[in-house]
Amino acid sequence: MRTGVSTASLFLRKYNEEALPLLNDLGVRTAEVFLTTYSEYGAPFAEKLAAVKGSVQVNSVHSLVTNFEPQLFNAHDRARADAYACLEKVTESARILGAPYYTFHGTARVKKASRSGAQDNFPKMIEGFQAVCAFCQRRGVTLCLENVEWATYNRVGVFQKLAAEIPTLKGVLDIKQARISEYPYERYLSEMGERLAYAHVSDVDENGRICLPHKGVFDFETLVKRLKDIGFGGALLIEVYANDYGEEKELKTACEYLDEILYKHGVLDR
Repeated sequence: MRTGVSTASLFLRKYNEEALPLLNDLGVRTAEVFLTTYSEYGAPFAEKLAAVKGSVQVNSVHSLVTNFEPQLFNAHDRARADAYACLEKVTESARILGAPYYTFHGTARVKKASRSGAQDNFPKMIEGFQAVCAFCQRRGVTLCLENVEWATYNRVGVFQKLAAEIPTLKGVLDIKQARISEYPYERYLSEMGERLAYAHVSDVDENGRICLPHKGVFDFETLVKRLKDIGFGGALLIEVYANDYGEEKELKTACEYLDEILYKHGVLDR
């Protein structure tokens, strides 16, 4: 396993073209690039990032979900075509940055009734995900569905139903989103199993406020043991928000803390 940072952790602090050089200077080895708007999708911006990222390995890309992802499942052909045009650019960005994975949320469960899943049409969802996965796969990128309280995978059971019909679909475990959804993260972990590609990690203090690893009360030792038990060997990417920490050098300290735990359990990828 290896540790890293999502540039989402620097959103509203640094633009991506500033965030990657900063992570490189801090000695962070792995990153996820959070592409924040339409002007950041596609080859021109990706080439700009590739030129300044230094030795940082880009594990995955992540788009601003509501820009287009829900419309990939739209019944209207023009809306769907425009969304796929955005997806084309995002997968091209991943290729240029050398990222094998795309962190995906899918649909947005905006209406209250959609949160329960009572209205989920899994045959239709599977059909849509098969098309998106195949599109990404043809471009050398693996689609990874993240558990997110307000999106497609908002509860335990969704991933299992989709993955059973889509062999190429992988999963992303998000610790804070599991907490928000009120399902224990280990249930998501058990469901994804060997399909887990990487994880988004964060800590939480006694008052429930998100913070960097080693600043709160989350049991990272147990998390690493559980990941080791399923044979996981991917990245643990720190993903917090701009106001959840002080100085940016704390991101490196948090990575070092996680590295120590990985080393202790004999799973640190150097």
